[in-house]
Amino acid sequence: MRHVPLFRWIATAGFALFACSVWLYATEPDLPAARQIDLAVVDEKADGTCRVRWSDPYQKKTREGPYHCDPGRASSLKAPDYPDSRGYGWETAFMFTEGPDRGDLEDPEADRHSAEDTLLLLGVLLILTGLVGGNLRALPRVLGVEARLVRRAIRLAEAAGWASEDYVRAVDAVRDAERRGELGAAPDPGPVRALWVLREAGPQAYEAAATARDLAERLHPLLEEAAPAAGLRNRLQAGPAARADAEAAVAELRRLLADAERQGLRERFAQTSVDLLRGQDADRAALAAGADFERDPEAYRRLLEDLAPLEPAARPEPRPRRRRRRR
Repeated sequence: MRHVPLFRWIATAGFALFACSVWLYATEPDLPAARQIDLAVVDEKADGTCRVRWSDPYQKKTREGPYHCDPGRASSLKAPDYPDSRGYGWETAFMFTEGPDRGDLEDPEADRHSAEDTLLLLGVLLILTGLVGGNLRALPRVLGVEARLVRRAIRLAEAAGWASEDYVRAVDAVRDAERRGELGAAPDPGPVRALWVLREAGPQAYEAAATARDLAERLHPLLEEAAPAAGLRNRLQAGPAARADAEAAVAELRRLLADAERQGLRERFAQTSVDLLRGQDADRAALAAGADFERDPEAYRRLLEDLAPLEPAARPEPRPRRRRRRR
């Protein structure tokens, strides 16, 4: 499976948003100047909604308008406790001293989160996610642990071993049946059925079995050397030489797995095993083999002649096999 640098892209997006935020901050116009003034609170509600009066030196008049007072300020600053002869409360605000809003009050409830603030926050979050996630994801690789790759190599070696063993078993079945019977005018069902299995599997079964045998012979020693890379515990227990051998074995396993995936070898091995297991249902296989033999008996004799002179194929060491479903 191809490695997808997900966290790298997340961090890149975060840096891009951070750069946009810095650019917006740099190009944002300066806020208008303001100064703090006193307000007379004419009317105030419990949630802070109020009407206030203030002196506007630019329009040279007293102005009145809505405002949002601080509901948590001391009660001594609110009417009627505040010592104002008119029965008003007291509050402060900032008044703009320049620009088109000169003389107006700055709204304390206005949204302070501008676009650049939002981009900055998102950028920082993405950068942290990319850095933390990328480091956690890369930690096993830095320590030399390639458990997932080793498991994939083991599954590929198992599929190769099964295909090779199934072909050897099919060829041995032909030889055993041929010793018990002949392909005469009234052939014995045993050799016919055994040959039918190989005939149905086709020449591609031989090619797949040969490829599987070669691949299994290459994978098994590499898997033994790559054992320290199969887990963090194994990695820590192995010595420096074993870790170095494991890294070299993992690199070779990665190359073999990439080649196997490009050629679809695991699927070919699995299909070969399925094709070579067709003869397990003896009754149905015997009927199909008998009918096929009657159509082309010479093909069966030629196939038997091709197999009979061959030396027995080298058998791989027997390994426990998991039960497989027939397709």
